[in-house]
Amino acid sequence: MIDIHSHILPGIDDGARTVQDSIDMARKAVSEGIHTIIATPHHMNGKYQNTKSDILLLVDHVNEALKMENISLEVLPGQECRIYGEILEDYQKGEILTLNQDSQYLFIEFPSNSVPRYAERLLYDIQVEGLIPVIVHPERNAELIERPEKLYRLVKNGAATQLTASSLVGYFGKNIQKFSQQIIEANLTHFIASDAHNINNRSFKMEEAMNYIEKKYGIDSVYYFTENAELLVGNKTIYKEIPEQIKKKKFLGIF
Repeated sequence: MIDIHSHILPGIDDGARTVQDSIDMARKAVSEGIHTIIATPHHMNGKYQNTKSDILLLVDHVNEALKMENISLEVLPGQECRIYGEILEDYQKGEILTLNQDSQYLFIEFPSNSVPRYAERLLYDIQVEGLIPVIVHPERNAELIERPEKLYRLVKNGAATQLTASSLVGYFGKNIQKFSQQIIEANLTHFIASDAHNINNRSFKMEEAMNYIEKKYGIDSVYYFTENAELLVGNKTIYKEIPEQIKKKKFLGIF
């Protein structure tokens, strides 16, 4: 299994703090059947700035450490970019890192509570540049929960999305779990990934999520998500089903 979203690099964001933490996370990942993981440290989220060159160096360092520990996990470079107006200019300057460095897939994170008004236009401009924006954890965005038609429009217009494994199996609460299910059922997501930060309160849960998907949606859905991760890493065209609108239901509360 490939995990396309993690915070396994040490000391650069709110994920692993030390190389030992990275090693512990790697062991946990392997125990869940993960053989390849993309390191996607936060960038431009108001707290962390991690440019392409810094990430590439640290990925090499972690891969060396894992080799010395005989842990059969390959770490690939990536970046979790908070959406901001100058992202394409910074991409052209060589500061922005697509997933697995040379692919066309670019992670885009929205603020927790909102979707910026310029998002639709910027995601269009990103595609004009030849990139495919992948919206991370839309199920945890308060505005998308309240107005799921916005997510539908973004996906219909060409964006991909990535659900968090922990969301789907209930670790962020029942409302987010329910919205995650609705997103899957409406063909509004293309990847399941861990967004793992550590092995304690923000772990992988990938094995649990895939078992849940098989039980609820069948083995074909498991193949859909696992194969899309492989296609992304290989910079190939991912599978997409025709997106549908989510019928809005009243939630007791967002979180």
